[in-house]
Amino acid sequence: MDDFDYLGEGEVYLDGACQSLRPRCVIDALNGYYTRHNSCGERVKYRWGRETDEKVEETRALVLKYLGLKAKDYVVSYTLNTTYGINLLLSQIKPELFDKVVTSDIEHNSPFLATMAYAKKNGVERVVTTRNDDGSVPVKGYDFHKALVVLNCASNVDGRRLQNIEEVVKAVHKGGGVIVIDAAQAMGHSAEILQKTEADAVCFSAHKMYAPSLGVMVVRRDLFKKIDTTFIGGGMVDDVELNSYELSANSANHAYTKFEAGLQAWGEIVALGEAIRWLNGIGTQDRKNLAERTQKLYDFLSAQPKVHMVNHKVNPTISFYIKGLDSHMVGEALSRENIMVRTGYFCAHYYLDHVKKYPPLIRFSLGYHIREEDVDKTIDVMKKILG
Repeated sequence: MDDFDYLGEGEVYLDGACQSLRPRCVIDALNGYYTRHNSCGERVKYRWGRETDEKVEETRALVLKYLGLKAKDYVVSYTLNTTYGINLLLSQIKPELFDKVVTSDIEHNSPFLATMAYAKKNGVERVVTTRNDDGSVPVKGYDFHKALVVLNCASNVDGRRLQNIEEVVKAVHKGGGVIVIDAAQAMGHSAEILQKTEADAVCFSAHKMYAPSLGVMVVRRDLFKKIDTTFIGGGMVDDVELNSYELSANSANHAYTKFEAGLQAWGEIVALGEAIRWLNGIGTQDRKNLAERTQKLYDFLSAQPKVHMVNHKVNPTISFYIKGLDSHMVGEALSRENIMVRTGYFCAHYYLDHVKKYPPLIRFSLGYHIREEDVDKTIDVMKKILG
């Protein structure tokens, strides 16, 4: 794609699950903020500030539309990343409302550690469920009574999805619980799984969806009554007296400020809006190209006797190890050929190391920037490595 014309000949980037490359229009949007209307949002009256405010609000609306959600039900708040958003929620949600906190075995460390810290701090039971091979969570017969549930809807290990997300959300709500979705790995290529979800909160990282480094929280308005705001600062209040203050979030039109302490990353927010427009414009041929190139690489790896695949089905995120070879050394060998991949446990230590007892892995994660020649080069180099 011309959108990634800065990617040099022979450079193969296969680490999109960590952070995606940014198309030119997104880079231009970020630079445009700094060169055309660099200003503090919601704090100034001059023209640059008004332009920043307009673009920031446009991005909030684009996020909701991208997820098929309505502004009357949800608010969009900006933060640092998915990890920060999940911790911000769990650190402020009223603990007396819950008897247990639930997560799953194939989680990124973001929710896995956050739920661990929550359980220890509040003295409640922590339940780690086992996900099925297709990514679904067993619901039948499980009691979600007064449960705080934190789950990913797409794995950063092999892309498996929370196939029964609607069933899980309904079960949690039926039990009087709250569910927070880690959507970091879904927003770039699998956002349709989140369409019209009724989750209480969805947290994601813009840097995994072709945008700059930024965190986003999409929170149901009716969750606010279960939040005790303790992380507070500038940009969150309408008035301050000696020992009291008035939260801006008390106004329906400024509810998003409940999670936006301090100055925000205005340029990154503007660029996220451009990334969503770009993703909305991805055509059938671009999707077909990504699918076909993913399939080609997946089929090659699956056919190699020495390769142990973690994936149960084809996905742009492909994890594996090679019997008899150290994954980190394989990563070094690929790097010398200008092929950039991730090796290790991908911040999913519990599942990969202690449940599955895998050695460190290799992960190829593709994106819309992948060219046919990138796949061919990777296959040729892998043939040499495999002998």
